Amino acid sequence: MVRFVSLSSGSNGNCYYFSDGTVAFLIDVGIGARTIKKRLAELNIDFDSISFILVTHDHVDHIKSLGLFTERFHKPVYATRTLHGALSRHFCTRGKMTGCVRYLDENFENDIMGVCVTPFEVPHDATQTVGYHIVIGGEKITVVTDIGSPTDAAVRYASMADHLIVEANYDVDMLVGGPYPMNLKMRIMSENGHLSNEQTCSLVRRSISPTTRNLFLCHLSAHNNTPQAAFSAVKETLENLHSQASLRCLPRTQTSELFFLEH
Repeated sequence: MVRFVSLSSGSNGNCYYFSDGTVAFLIDVGIGARTIKKRLAELNIDFDSISFILVTHDHVDHIKSLGLFTERFHKPVYATRTLHGALSRHFCTRGKMTGCVRYLDENFENDIMGVCVTPFEVPHDATQTVGYHIVIGGEKITVVTDIGSPTDAAVRYASMADHLIVEANYDVDMLVGGPYPMNLKMRIMSENGHLSNEQTCSLVRRSISPTTRNLFLCHLSAHNNTPQAAFSAVKETLENLHSQASLRCLPRTQTSELFFLEH
């Protein structure tokens, strides 16, 4: 059994915690260490249990506190060589990760303290963005956030998951009719932007399987989506596929409930 909690999921900051009771890790550190510690303590989770960190890409909402976190707590940070190169130049992390840098090979099963981690590239307008397929405690988890289109690679790794965490960033009508300037709207809707609810449904249709137990929608926009819109769209897709997977939207700025992932 694996414990999973979203500590924050959205443009204000992203951070996810996973543990099998032996090893624990974070994906992204887009919120402060003090907030992470407080939110974990509220769930009776020991902050010191964190063994390492995975990074998806070099946008501020995913690495805002990574440099200060590693400076203070000296946790190893795993990412691809391309992404570590970007982190070495980024104002949030430059000069702050000495002794903490660890490299991952893309599309390869990397063993980290008994956790099998496979990073795969996805389209997004960062230096490089990766999703992760993770095998921990006998559970298969795929995390796909900040992705502009449902690529074959994303579908392939999503189809391998017992538990899928995937972006549902915006509702097309809300975005088009909303207050954002046109250049920002075009950036979000581009193939290097974010997934719409419809694109998330497309990815789900192509990847869901009878073994999929949980589906979590992450990184919802504050202005261009609602949990109700995202949930309804994907729920209809699951029903049409006769899937029994449990569906939840992760909160943007607050801690989710503590989920227990198991077959």
